[in-house]
Amino acid sequence: MKVVIITGMSGSGKSKALNFFEDNGYYCLDNLPVKLLADIIRMLQKLEGFSQKVCVTMDVRDANIAKDAPAELAELRSIAKTKLVFLECEDGVLLKRYKETRRLHPLMMTNPELDLAAAIAEERLLLAEVRQSADCIVDTSLTTSSELREKLKEEVLRNAEASVMQINFVAFGYKYGLSADFDLVFDVRCLPNPFYIDELKTKNGADKEVQDFVMSHDASKQLMQKIVDYLECTIPMYVKEGKAQLVVGLGCTGGQHRSL
Repeated sequence: MKVVIITGMSGSGKSKALNFFEDNGYYCLDNLPVKLLADIIRMLQKLEGFSQKVCVTMDVRDANIAKDAPAELAELRSIAKTKLVFLECEDGVLLKRYKETRRLHPLMMTNPELDLAAAIAEERLLLAEVRQSADCIVDTSLTTSSELREKLKEEVLRNAEASVMQINFVAFGYKYGLSADFDLVFDVRCLPNPFYIDELKTKNGADKEVQDFVMSHDASKQLMQKIVDYLECTIPMYVKEGKAQLVVGLGCTGGQHRSL
């Protein structure tokens, strides 16, 4: 079993990192008590058909992280292929992020006397030993969400495990409206319409006769090639920014002939 442990400074992007691994097929657990780490992984290893890729976050919400982490990580490394990822971030950036979100730092909840700067400083001390044990340290101070995903793909998954983006093509009829799920929409109502051919009217785009009729026209071939060219140009860009799914709508009047 492959296990990725995400930890680091509060506000450094652990939730975004967890989402990245979930998109790449990992079973994800947020804020698991460190003391339970090895035991939980042992239980998951015994489950038949369970995912062989697990991602867990741990942070200072567990008051015992500094005390329990070294032993638990050592035990975990003995039973599973484990990688510890530490998300780092500059103090000034963390201060800005907390002020923008207006959220309380976890240590301020347990010790109301701390101000934000003091809470960040104390957290660094608590996580110092965990940081030294990290297999990978990722600085998120100057990274966007998509850049963080790219860093994790390169430095943690080494690109090999990263999932291929899922692409769904959906035929729809404009008379029924557009779905909010569409990322891209191509209007093919400009193509010759089989609906007005008596022997094709009751058929649909899955029938060979309809396919042959539509694609017998040069305009159909040209439009299809333009759509393919556009997708070949843009899909690598979507993949690079970390998009997990692309929904492409192809629309005609009723969604039964040309689009299908």
